[in-house]
Amino acid sequence: MNSVIFACVHNAGRSQMAAAFFNLLVEPSKARAVSAGTQPGTRVHPEVLAVMAEAGVDLSSAQPQLLTDELAQGARWLITMGCGDACPFVPGLKRGDWPLEDPKGKPLERVREIRDEVRTRVLELLTREGWAR
Repeated sequence: MNSVIFACVHNAGRSQMAAAFFNLLVEPSKARAVSAGTQPGTRVHPEVLAVMAEAGVDLSSAQPQLLTDELAQGARWLITMGCGDACPFVPGLKRGDWPLEDPKGKPLERVREIRDEVRTRVLELLTREGWAR
């Protein structure tokens, strides 16, 4: 099973959206995604919960978690979104960086744009890897 980690600093916005869209759109027998942060927050940002609910994705039970070396060891991909040098380096792990704006505190209109950009990037990754449904 291929594993993808989506990582940002607080694991309360971008990475949560990415993992949720990935797991919704992936062929489940081919891959799965988790999200994590280098300094995880206590909860997913309310504005992220709202715009994901609009897209039919319920993140109300999602909990931010710490990105550890152990978590990264089992992955095939690590997609970072702003954690930079704080993200672990694991030899052989494919890496990508998506320079997406942090949605925290942004107006819902802007958070929707970030959500849609995340979904587009996830679809591109799934298509490129041959993991889309």
